Amino acid sequence: MESIKDYINTHKDRFIQELIELLKIPSISADPAYSEDVWQTAKAVEESLVNAGCDHVEICETKGYPVVYAEKTIDTSLPTILVYGHYDVQPPDPMDLWKSPPFEPVIKETELHPHGAIFARGACDDKGQFFMHVKAVEFMIKNDLLPCNVKFMIEGEEEVGSDSLADFLEEHKEKLKNDIILISDTGMIANDIPSITTGLRGLSYVEVEVTGPNRDLHSGIYGGAVPNPINILGKMIASLHDENNHITIPGFYEKVEELSQDERAEMAEAPFDLEAYKKALDIGDVHGEKGFTTPERYSIRPTLDVNGIWGGYIGKGAKTVIASKAYAKISMRLVPNQDPDEITDLFAKHFESIAPKGVKVKVMPHHGGLPYVTKTNSVGYQAAAKAYETTFGKKPVPERTGGSIPIVALFEEVLGSKTILMGFGLDSDAIHSPNEHFGVWNFLKGIETIPYFYKYYTELAKTS
Repeated sequence: MESIKDYINTHKDRFIQELIELLKIPSISADPAYSEDVWQTAKAVEESLVNAGCDHVEICETKGYPVVYAEKTIDTSLPTILVYGHYDVQPPDPMDLWKSPPFEPVIKETELHPHGAIFARGACDDKGQFFMHVKAVEFMIKNDLLPCNVKFMIEGEEEVGSDSLADFLEEHKEKLKNDIILISDTGMIANDIPSITTGLRGLSYVEVEVTGPNRDLHSGIYGGAVPNPINILGKMIASLHDENNHITIPGFYEKVEELSQDERAEMAEAPFDLEAYKKALDIGDVHGEKGFTTPERYSIRPTLDVNGIWGGYIGKGAKTVIASKAYAKISMRLVPNQDPDEITDLFAKHFESIAPKGVKVKVMPHHGGLPYVTKTNSVGYQAAAKAYETTFGKKPVPERTGGSIPIVALFEEVLGSKTILMGFGLDSDAIHSPNEHFGVWNFLKGIETIPYFYKYYTELAKTS
């Protein structure tokens, strides 16, 4: 595996250019207007896996966007690693906040990325990160260094809840059979502080609609006499947290896993600079549930956040109107033992119960996912830790993070497989936000590190 550095140095310009070409395609799964682009991206991923040297590559149709599947089998008696990633991306809005067009990738130096970072939607989440695996496997195949079997499953609906993937897993259990699943859709603490994600929060995502009068009304003639859905929605949302930022939905915390003081103390050993955190976000102070630190708030505690709110007139100039309807999109991040279906039901019942008689409320569930925790004494974690230590020169820090990858829990349920999360992005990479980027150093470091996971996992699996 030591020759990986030479291989990267020889081919890095090609690797980066191939990623840039992939990032140019606007594979926005949430917007049907980009359907052809999503399919085009699937075909580009298929081509990259063929070029990497996989024996069998195919685009598998689903009820939604396709899954790109590939495999390279060298010996059925050896372990099989299944690599999961997604080629779809978040919408780039708001467009006016991008410093360069989201689908015209550029490389720019930044304070955290002196070697340059690729700025584009999907650069880190997840095109850049799954493409590291394609290039790492290319290296191993081309140099006859692949120590075990590998399969790829790259999907196109992760950003809209992976609606088609459950059926795909059920229908292709034998094809997807594996010993462990490897994902890079997370990050690490810093370029000089490698970390492995050991916990993900679950998710319940809903949209709410509040309806008042049967049409938009003149705010002068009717103002003060009829219920205003926007005003009422604002009050209803505000009531979902108390003065300690504790969520007020009855039963919401009933099954929440409470970590011991020892576990919380162990978490606190991970480096975290509160002042640097505030400075990076340009905020005067942090905010959250009383009694918990910032890292605890975004990792081991459940949350409720409004992701979008609208209604009435929002165009230029003035229009004095009381809107007939108001809407909001709300996400709840969940922790171990919380079930997304139960939480969605609790939310719906509570939200409907607090609505005044003058309005009608509709709660529309979107998608959700279960939380996930990886044990640090597993073979997969030990192999990943050893891989990071080999290329970074120091042991990685186990870290629970606040994001959600709903498919991880489904993998275990349907395929019986554990997942290892080896992310190489940084919190500052602005995923889901304008000016998303991925460090060139991080991209290449991932390609360097991943082959060692294959090596160590194969060795440890033989002795476990």
